[in-house]
Amino acid sequence: MSKTFAAIVGGVGLGILIAFANAGAFPFWGSNDANAQSKPQVAQTAPAPPEAGHQPAPANAPEPNERAITLPSWAPLVKQVMPTVVNVSVVQEVKSSGDPFAGPGGDEGGGDPGDQGGGNAPAVPGGPGGNPFGPNSPFGGGNGGGGDPFEQFRHFFGQMPHEFKQRGLGSGVIVSPDGYILTNNHVVGHADEIHVTLLDKREFTAKVIGKDPKTDLALIKIDTNQPLPAASLGDSNVTEVGDWVMAIGSPFGFNLTVTSGIVSAKGRALGGNYDNFIQTDASINPGNSGGPLFNTNGQVIGINTAIYSSTGSNAGIGFAIPIDIAKSVMQQLKEHGRVVRGWLGVEIQEVTPALAKSFGLAAPTGALIAGVQKDGPAAKALIQRGDIIIKFNGETVHDEHELPEMVASTPLNQAVPVEVIRGDKHLTLTAKIAELKDEQVASATGIEAPGTSWGMQVQDITPEIAQQLNLQNAKGVVIRSVRPDSAAAEAGLQSGDLVLEIDHKKVGTADDFASLAKMAQKNKKSALLLVQRGTSTLYTVINPEG
Repeated sequence: MSKTFAAIVGGVGLGILIAFANAGAFPFWGSNDANAQSKPQVAQTAPAPPEAGHQPAPANAPEPNERAITLPSWAPLVKQVMPTVVNVSVVQEVKSSGDPFAGPGGDEGGGDPGDQGGGNAPAVPGGPGGNPFGPNSPFGGGNGGGGDPFEQFRHFFGQMPHEFKQRGLGSGVIVSPDGYILTNNHVVGHADEIHVTLLDKREFTAKVIGKDPKTDLALIKIDTNQPLPAASLGDSNVTEVGDWVMAIGSPFGFNLTVTSGIVSAKGRALGGNYDNFIQTDASINPGNSGGPLFNTNGQVIGINTAIYSSTGSNAGIGFAIPIDIAKSVMQQLKEHGRVVRGWLGVEIQEVTPALAKSFGLAAPTGALIAGVQKDGPAAKALIQRGDIIIKFNGETVHDEHELPEMVASTPLNQAVPVEVIRGDKHLTLTAKIAELKDEQVASATGIEAPGTSWGMQVQDITPEIAQQLNLQNAKGVVIRSVRPDSAAAEAGLQSGDLVLEIDHKKVGTADDFASLAKMAQKNKKSALLLVQRGTSTLYTVINPEG
């Protein structure tokens, strides 16, 4: 009986031992030690048994509860708007009496049409570098790069007048079914022939309806027998920095090329009085000029016009004319063939932090009046030099770039309120807006920040100096020299400038200047200078020594 009981207990124990070994609780039999030791690790990393109705995801695929990122495609939008974009090629007859073996433009230059043109054209890279007939060439000869093999022909034939055709390329966007196309002035402004090619390869000869060099816009038209697909024009005012945008054009002649990016900035100024560009990192290159910049709704929010580049190729900074400006210009070009703009008759400049401090402003805002044109609307409204315009026709003037556009868009002969700061007073004056003529342009002058010393010499204006500077009945003080790296240089002062005032006190002689300058330096405070340069006046701030 005891033997039977012992046999049963032994069998049960052996069975338990085998079960534990198979479960991997401890290694069993030496020949399988390595395999036995790996089993617990596999058990720890193995996935849990799948729930009912759920199968494990394939390798590298997200689980159902894991968020998947799907990038949007521009393809549907491209198909929708592509038919509204056109290729614009131009031909210009160039006449030159220059060197028949010279490059395009000869002695007279002439300028290239299309995206080879001037104005706000995109930067265009130069031709192949180096002189093939320089001193190191097979034709090289002698002292410093002569050796031109055509010299003997020039000597024999002389300078022969000649004519040739220059060709340029740009883009445009159809803005109405009857064939009106918006593009850049620098694309078609000097063209003798304009050819427009549609998406379906049809080609038409276009005529210029009107052009506006100040905004670099032009309106052209083609005549077709059937309506054309026209682009939808959006609202550039509601466009925000960071919005996705898409540009379509013909960069370097690659027809109907699509690029995309975001709006990098708004309100950029490149030196013009009516600049208010949209900046984008969508790739824009020569040939894109005049083409549309679309938002994600397929609406045109800008007309591509310029790039910022030292090489002539895209550097991630492109500029487009806001469509809100383009719509206004386009309507006037369609109706009158030109743009009629309002005129206030002032010269303006930026209110820098230093100028704001000198004028007692809490913040650098508004547009500083540096000059008032005689008998202009501003003069008749009693606006004075030194006034700071902070509101025009009820709208806040944040900086000097906003005022010209506000004035330009005001109807002629309309009387508008103009709010100014004059000293410690806020005045509201009324100006009757006149028409801007070509020679009447409100200038915006940038002033550099002051340095730490004056670094300038002045002298009384003599009759000889007045004659040399073409000044009539001029009295006062003229700057003889400005030391480089001085406060005067950094404040933008130049030799030949006339100093009219220091801290609102008139400067009649060099002694006056020395006295007022000495006072400013003694008080260790910045001084506000009013200077005249040519026919313009401007304010600047200069710091005392030390």
